[in-house]
Amino acid sequence: MPDDGHRDPRVLVFDVNETLSDLTPLRTRFEDLGAPGDLLPRWFAGVLRDGFALTAAGAYADFASVAADGLRALLPGVRGWTGDVETAVRHIMDGFAHLRVHPDVPDGVRRLSGAGFRLVTMTNGSAALTERLLAQADLLDAFEALLDVAGPRRWKPAPTAYRYAVKEVGVRPEQALLVAVHPWDVDGALRAGLGGAWLRRGADVYPRTMSKPTCTAQDVRELADVLIAART
Repeated sequence: MPDDGHRDPRVLVFDVNETLSDLTPLRTRFEDLGAPGDLLPRWFAGVLRDGFALTAAGAYADFASVAADGLRALLPGVRGWTGDVETAVRHIMDGFAHLRVHPDVPDGVRRLSGAGFRLVTMTNGSAALTERLLAQADLLDAFEALLDVAGPRRWKPAPTAYRYAVKEVGVRPEQALLVAVHPWDVDGALRAGLGGAWLRRGADVYPRTMSKPTCTAQDVRELADVLIAART
């Protein structure tokens, strides 16, 4: 259950990549090129690492640029791979435009919206791709703002990114709850003064070194159960 400080948040700030979107189809994009599909988590982790590093250094580059550079570094080192790097980069990056939401997302989002929660997104990726993702799921009308880190020019989990998001929708940090599958994102939101809801999506362990989530749920559908029950 949410703690006293965030028992009834006005705004739910959703992360997008892996929280709302299912990245699994990107594995096929690697396989199309003759590369192992299990490169996906390694590549994605590297993208986050490099984006975080730039932010820590006081610099900024957008997700697509960092992700493309990560592929340029990763693919030539794959044993036996002889494809064209730039063609491969275009093919894999194009996959983001064709992603779908997780199956639990439509029902959970509709229930949260119907219960009166204000919903926004804040992604290290692209607001334009978020719009495409939500439009495909017929969920655009449930969200009042689609935000990304191009605004603050700082990737989450920098405090500036979360504070930018709540300022854009006119609430104080303590009136907002960040929803994310990544513990580092939940921890970052909590340190910036927001609440943090961790979606487990099959994971069992939350890092002990990170701030304890305000609430935990398996997916967006269960999150709706938790937050709506807390209002009664």
